[in-house]
Amino acid sequence: MIMRTRLLVATSFLLFSLISCDNINIFKTNKVAKEQKSASAARLVKGTVIARVNNAPITLEDLNQEVEAYNSVVPATSPEAKITTHDQKVNYLKEEMVKREFLYQEALTRGLDRKDEIVQALEKTKQQLLVMELVRQEAGKIDVTAKEIEDYYNQYKDQLKDPEERQLREIVVSTEQEAKDILVQLLQGADFATLAKERSKSASAKNGGDLGFLQPGKKSPQFDAVAFSDSLEVGKVSNIFKGPDGYYVVKLEAKSGGKQKSLSELWEDIKRGLTFVKQQKRIEDLISKLSRESKLEIYEGEVK
Repeated sequence: MIMRTRLLVATSFLLFSLISCDNINIFKTNKVAKEQKSASAARLVKGTVIARVNNAPITLEDLNQEVEAYNSVVPATSPEAKITTHDQKVNYLKEEMVKREFLYQEALTRGLDRKDEIVQALEKTKQQLLVMELVRQEAGKIDVTAKEIEDYYNQYKDQLKDPEERQLREIVVSTEQEAKDILVQLLQGADFATLAKERSKSASAKNGGDLGFLQPGKKSPQFDAVAFSDSLEVGKVSNIFKGPDGYYVVKLEAKSGGKQKSLSELWEDIKRGLTFVKQQKRIEDLISKLSRESKLEIYEGEVK
C-alpha cells in the first residue's frame, strides 16, 4: 500500500507536468523515437543487469543504491515501511524503477530533453555535480600529521578544558556603605543566605542569593572578574565590588568542571578540526589561483 500510494503520487505529478508544459510536440517520427530509445539503451553499464526496458539496462547496484537511499529517510517510528526482503526489492524494481524508465524513454521520444529549460536545468545540475566532485577530490588530498595534532593541543590545551562552573550566591545593595556593613557581618560569621533574603535587592534574594551553577559570561564583566577569580576560594566571600545594579558581595559555594582533557581524549576532535581548516584553505587557494589565471567580468550595473 505504501509503495502503491507513493507511485500514484509520483506518476500523477509527472503526468501533470507533462500536460502543463508548453509546445510539446508528441508527433515524432519512428526514426526519432528509435534513436532516442537507442540512446537510452546505450547508457554505461556497471554491475549486474537485472532488467532491461527496450534494451536500456537496470542494474542490481542501481536498485540497491535506491533502496538504501529510500530506507535512510524512513522515519524511525515506521520501521515496517523499510524495504528489507527480496520480494519488496523486486516490487520496488517493478513499481518504481521500471515504470520510471518507461516514462523517461517516452520523454526522450517526445524530445523533452531538448527543451531550453530542461537543457539549462541539466547544465546547472552537471555544474553542481562536477564542482562537488572537484571539491571532494581536493579535500581528499589533505593529511593531518600527528605532530600537527600534538602542536595544536600543546598550544591550546588551556582552552580545551571542560568549562568550569561555579555555584555562587550574591547580595546586591544600593550603596557602598550598605555593602561594607554586610561584609563586616559576613566576616563575623553571619549567614550569607539569611542576609541575602533580608538585605539584597536582587531577584535572587528570595533564594538566599543563590544563583545556581554559572559559567563566565552569564553576568556582567565586573561580576565575572571577581566571582571567577582564582583567588576566590570555595566557602569564602569576595570583597565589595560595583556592578550594573549596585554594590555586590558574592560567595563561592562550589566548583565543577574545569578538568584538563588529555591529548588522547581530544585526538579525533582536533584531527577533524584541523582537517576541515586545511581543506577550506586548499579550496580557497585553488580558487585564488584560478582567479589569477582567468578573465573575470562582473557587470554590477545589471544587477537589479
